[in-house]
Amino acid sequence: MSILIDGLQYNNWSEQVFREMRAGGVDAVHVTIVYHEDFDETIENICAWNRRFAEFSDLIMHAKTAEDVLTAKAAGKTAIIYGFQNCSPVEDNIDLVQVLHDLGIRFMQLTYNNQSLLATGCYESSDSGLTRMGKQVVQEMNRVGMVVDMSHSAERSTLEAIEYSSRPIAITHANPHNWYPALRNKSDTVLKALAESGGILGFSMYPHHLAGKSNCTLESFCQMIADTADLMGINHIGLGSDLCQNQPDSVVEWMRNGTWTKDRDFGEGSASNAGFPMQPNWFKDNRDFHFIRDGLASVGMNQIEIDQVMGDNWLRFFRDSFEPVN
Repeated sequence: MSILIDGLQYNNWSEQVFREMRAGGVDAVHVTIVYHEDFDETIENICAWNRRFAEFSDLIMHAKTAEDVLTAKAAGKTAIIYGFQNCSPVEDNIDLVQVLHDLGIRFMQLTYNNQSLLATGCYESSDSGLTRMGKQVVQEMNRVGMVVDMSHSAERSTLEAIEYSSRPIAITHANPHNWYPALRNKSDTVLKALAESGGILGFSMYPHHLAGKSNCTLESFCQMIADTADLMGINHIGLGSDLCQNQPDSVVEWMRNGTWTKDRDFGEGSASNAGFPMQPNWFKDNRDFHFIRDGLASVGMNQIEIDQVMGDNWLRFFRDSFEPVN
C-alpha cells in the first residue's frame, strides 16, 4: 500500500487547501504551527486547529502516531501532524517539552535561522553548536518522542545534534548544498552523518532552495533526489515541500522578523522584497505530487524506491520516533 506524506507545509489553511490535499491523495502532512510564538500563543494556535478539525472533520484529522496516519488514510482524510519551526514555545522551561508532546507536537526545530537558547541558526556568522540547555532539551525530546528538526540550523549545530541525539533526527525541508548553495541547504558532510545515524531528509520545493529557483525543472529536481539517494541511501529521504500556499506576503515578514528585530530582515534570496516567490510550474499545490512521482520514474527509480520517497520512509520514521522511550 503506497502512502503520500509531506514532511513540511505552512499554508493559509482553508477548505480549499484541505480539498486539494484530498484531490492530490495526500495522506499526511507535518504542518508548522509555530514560528516565533511563546507557549501561550502556541496554545491559541492549537485551539485554532481544533476548530478546523471540527469544521472539516470529513477532510482532516489530528495525528499523533503512525497508526493515526494509517487510520486517516483508511478514512479518506489527511492526517495533520504538528511541528514547530522554532523552540520559542519551550521558553526557558524544559518541562514544557513533555507538555507540548502531550498536546501533539511531534517535531521541533532547535532554531529558526538565528541563535536560540538551544543552538545556532544558519544565518548567524558564528556557530557555537548546541548550548547547555540545547543538550538537555535534546535528551528530553528523545525521551518523550519529539523529533529534533535541524532544517534551519547551522552546520556545527546540526552535526552536534545528530551526534548528541540518542534517536535519529530529521531535516524536514532542505536540499543538498552542492546542488544549490542556499544558506539553508545542507552539505554532504551533514547529509552523510544524517543517514549514518538513521535520520531522514525531506526535499524542499520552496523556490529559494531550488537550483534555478522558480524556474527549476522537474528533471533537475528529480535527478537531485536520485543523486542524493546514492549519497545517503534510499531509506533516508522523503519530501518536505515547504509549501506556503495562499499566504499573504506579510507572512514572510513574520517568518523572518518575528518580534526579535525592529528592522526588516527579508531573509535568503529576497534582499529587498519579502514577498513569496512563485512556485515552479510542476508543483503549485497539493494536487501536483503526481508530477514528482512520474519524474522519479523518468530518472530511473523503481516503484519501491519511488514509494519510499513519496511517503513510506516518513511513515517508518514516524513509527520509530513519536512514542516515548520505555
